[in-house]
Amino acid sequence: MPAPLLLANGRVIDPANGIDEVRDILLLGGQVADPAQAPANVQRVDCTGLVVSPGFIDLHAHLREPGQTHKEDIASGTRAAAAGGFTTVVAMPNTTPPVDSPAVFREVAELIRRKAVVRVVQSACLSLNRGGRQLSDIPALAAAGVKVLTDDGSCIQNAALMLAACEQAKAHGLYVIDHCEDCDVCAGGAIHRGTVAERLGIPGQRRAAEELIVARDIVLAAETGWPVHIQHISTAGSVAMVRDAQARGLPVTAEASPHHLALTDEAVLEHGANAKMNPPLREESDRQAVIAGLRDGVIACIATDHAPHAPDEKGSGLLKAPAGILGFETALAVSYTTLVHNGGLTLPRLVALLTSGPRATLGLPGGTLGLGVAADVTLFDPAATVVVSPADSYSKSRNTPFAGQRLHGRVRATIVGGEAVYSNLADLPGRI
Repeated sequence: MPAPLLLANGRVIDPANGIDEVRDILLLGGQVADPAQAPANVQRVDCTGLVVSPGFIDLHAHLREPGQTHKEDIASGTRAAAAGGFTTVVAMPNTTPPVDSPAVFREVAELIRRKAVVRVVQSACLSLNRGGRQLSDIPALAAAGVKVLTDDGSCIQNAALMLAACEQAKAHGLYVIDHCEDCDVCAGGAIHRGTVAERLGIPGQRRAAEELIVARDIVLAAETGWPVHIQHISTAGSVAMVRDAQARGLPVTAEASPHHLALTDEAVLEHGANAKMNPPLREESDRQAVIAGLRDGVIACIATDHAPHAPDEKGSGLLKAPAGILGFETALAVSYTTLVHNGGLTLPRLVALLTSGPRATLGLPGGTLGLGVAADVTLFDPAATVVVSPADSYSKSRNTPFAGQRLHGRVRATIVGGEAVYSNLADLPGRI
């Protein structure tokens, strides 16, 4: 059992409970407790100047194990998550082999039990081998303990099959999250289809590749009455469709990734394949539309899409390089700098996007500092600056376009179940 901790004099921001004030938080027996119950042997941590937040929750991360451990594994990935302030992450199933059966799910769950330093919710595939031709055995996956289904990294193209997937998910109470990409429309597109692609003379991906599937998924949510969550939304048109769907009372939610908030396709000119994403970085009008969606609540959460790749893979050029960048350790600083420091978003709204928003989206535990809940806490300093140094990352990979940038906002400690798994505070030793 972790030792009792009293987090004293911090600015406690707990959007789920409407709290934003300086107060003490007691962590006792792995739970949040009344500070009046602090025992004599409590360890007091002075949090003056720090924000004390519920532990961050990331709905979209790639831990790469099994089968791709040259890029990342559960141990390195969850250490990076802890360094980024995340106490819970939802791991995508596009591993090798993919998590498309109860047997693979159980194997990965055991790896998580042995190696993870934060909480990991392992998702499973909607379709066998993520091939989009035949559904996974959804009833068996549900019986094995799966809570979330996705073919992330690809997308079921057949609407009838996706409809069947949503119906089966509803029957077994599983959440559906979708990477929205019409493969026929986007075929060959390495970056966004716009002036940058034209200047570089490489094929670009139309906004319609995303928007066609977003529109389809909204129709399926209406047809089934079951929630569909849109991953890494990137276009103004997609945001508008989700806004309209929510206004009509449909169960459709969306997430945005920090790189789509901070960067446009112009970043490809400077950073090359380290600015290649899927969906691709878009134009300034799209970036502003996504930020507006976060501001007014249409987009419920920020999710990193942490996607580590080896240097030789990213070094193969824009056409051949895999899409994606590291996300865990830069998420707070990129989001805070873009949205709060430079963008006028309130700090409580940013905390909500990292805590209560993702919690509500997938019905997860955590995301609050209410009495009696698990003692998952993130401490961060909004006044501190950090220079992004990939060489210092806990990840096995180094692929980021933010290298060398000075950003605002620094995670100081990450506490899971009352134990400090990461800390750079002198009076709070961390596990890693």
